[in-house]
Amino acid sequence: MHDIRWIRDNPEAFDRGLARRGLAPEAAGLIAIDERRRATIVKAEQAQARRNAASKEIGEAKKSKDEARAQALMAEVTELKASIPALEAEEKAASEELDKALAQIPNLPLDEVPDGADEHGNVEHHRFGAKRNYPFSNKLKQHFELGEALGQMDFETAAKLSGSRFVVLKKGLARMERALGQFMLDLQANEHGYTEVAPPLLVKDDVMFGTTQLPKFKADQFQTALIRNRQPDPRFKKKIANSIKDQTESIFQVEQSAGPDVSITLFWSPDLARSSANTIIASTASTITRVVLDDEERNDRLWLIPTAEVPLTNLVRDATVEEDELPLRFTALTPCFRQEAGAAGKDTRGMIRQHQFTKVELVSITTPEQSREEHERMLSCAEEVLRRLDLHYRVMTLCTGDMGFASQKTYDIEVWLPGQNMYREISSCSVCGDFQARRMAARYRTKDPSTKAQGRQVRHVHTLNGSGVAVGRALIAVMETYQQADGSIAVPDVLQSYMGGMKVVGAK
Repeated sequence: MHDIRWIRDNPEAFDRGLARRGLAPEAAGLIAIDERRRATIVKAEQAQARRNAASKEIGEAKKSKDEARAQALMAEVTELKASIPALEAEEKAASEELDKALAQIPNLPLDEVPDGADEHGNVEHHRFGAKRNYPFSNKLKQHFELGEALGQMDFETAAKLSGSRFVVLKKGLARMERALGQFMLDLQANEHGYTEVAPPLLVKDDVMFGTTQLPKFKADQFQTALIRNRQPDPRFKKKIANSIKDQTESIFQVEQSAGPDVSITLFWSPDLARSSANTIIASTASTITRVVLDDEERNDRLWLIPTAEVPLTNLVRDATVEEDELPLRFTALTPCFRQEAGAAGKDTRGMIRQHQFTKVELVSITTPEQSREEHERMLSCAEEVLRRLDLHYRVMTLCTGDMGFASQKTYDIEVWLPGQNMYREISSCSVCGDFQARRMAARYRTKDPSTKAQGRQVRHVHTLNGSGVAVGRALIAVMETYQQADGSIAVPDVLQSYMGGMKVVGAK
């Protein structure tokens, strides 16, 4: 979230930053809304002050037995008392309008970020290693060809269970995915100084808002909705479940719980939630008493995390930490859930784009003075994973047209996939400045006063996030890089201790 005071003081700089992202000017419109808001605040304050003064004057008029003046003042107070709530409502509406407008505007790029319209404007920063030579280079396979041939990667069964963009891993590949995640977590927690966290996988609206998944990227998320039955009815569960199955294949999960009230929790894409719920209500009107779907039902709706960045960054929401505590560094290994709404038709084969995937996340909370250095440190921590796996990769500095919504500057690590004969993103490390902190009300108290008059200051923290790294894509990279002529996969040295000494997956 941007600071409207900064925009008022720097309207041209604000619009230049938006222009670098390919967006139209916004400063004038935002300032106009803020002027209305500020004018209403002044009117409300003036009305309240006049009301207080008039109330005192009533007493003076009565004391001097000036009944006519007393009556006029009482009428004025009554009128002012009636006008103040309307002015407060007008100020609230203007504040909400301003907040809504600001919530839709992305962060501004740092000066050193290269300009560009899309990924073609990204600039290579550096590379590690080199592409391997294979004696069977004309027979190199992609990860899904290798996995399916081994009988350890099953997309067909996953589709029966959950729909498209899911996979069932078995045997050595299931163990390798688990080994990769544990190796990454140990590296980041034990050697790089990140605090390991096991966060909730379901979070509230304001938590998703804090890290900018809401409201702009709602269509990419999975949410929960509750449908409750007031009277226990053994037929209710079956009736609802059958209705759901008839309506959509995009349901992620159905959970049923017993108790004094029969309840069902539905996990589904928000795009289809309302139409499906309306059908369910129509078919079971006698039993459903409440459907939680609307934005107004904020306390009852939860979201499946698209990345552990969401709960980890929000660990400092609505808090003021001491500067001595910074930087705070958190890491977590979690499942992640994304709708991939903007990826229709892309990477439909294999594990590149999944609705459910595992990732090790890195989050840093720093001071403004530390954040640039912390960004470089985070990048090196993510790179070390690929270096120890001996995977060839390159680091790209993203251009203004390819950065994420909350980012000031982003490095992408792209690993080389021999089977695909191309680089693919495996980690993205971003510095966000105070953009997320303002949405979360996350602050820190400075160690020393800047002046004796001011005392210690309270300022917004800077936040950073990155992948350390995406486990599923690391599995893909290991499979394609370490594939052997017979279709088996050599286990990287660093993973063998995590796999009980196993050196080859799929050995005959």
